[in-house]
Amino acid sequence: MRDYTQLTQEERYQIEALLKMEHHQSEIAVVLKRHKSTISREVRRNRGLRGYRPKQAQHLALARREAKAKPRIAPGTWEWVESLLREEWSPEQVSGWLSIEQGLHVSHEWIYQYVYADKRRGGDLHARLRCQKKRRNATGAMTAGAKSGAGFRLTSGRRSSRNAPAPETGRPTP
Repeated sequence: MRDYTQLTQEERYQIEALLKMEHHQSEIAVVLKRHKSTISREVRRNRGLRGYRPKQAQHLALARREAKAKPRIAPGTWEWVESLLREEWSPEQVSGWLSIEQGLHVSHEWIYQYVYADKRRGGDLHARLRCQKKRRNATGAMTAGAKSGAGFRLTSGRRSSRNAPAPETGRPTP
């Protein structure tokens, strides 16, 4: 079985340049080491009133690829996830229940990602999470949305340990 690779953006720009220099499609196929039917189909599919358009061709190719991609988790499963979250289940509980009762494997991390994506779209699922923590990245640093220093609030009447005097050890300091 032969390895099939889709045309790259660079190859599409090469096709445009070679067509402007009035090369035949079979010559372009030899230069790009592709079959002549691949070049013919690409040009036919993406030719407009102003000739072959490589930028538009790349955009359409990516759109076709995305349209064919099937979601890993069915929309009906996400409806279950949403309903359980609205009943104030934790993402870990939802993940476990789906795995045991329904035989569906949805990671709690995926559920968190879904909740935060819903928040970016203006949804309210994030308000249903039990623990309203600031998000951190893998290194533990605050994400761009969290304000720096927000985690260092002091209760009134308490002093920060940062400003505390050095402890007395009873030894003379040099």
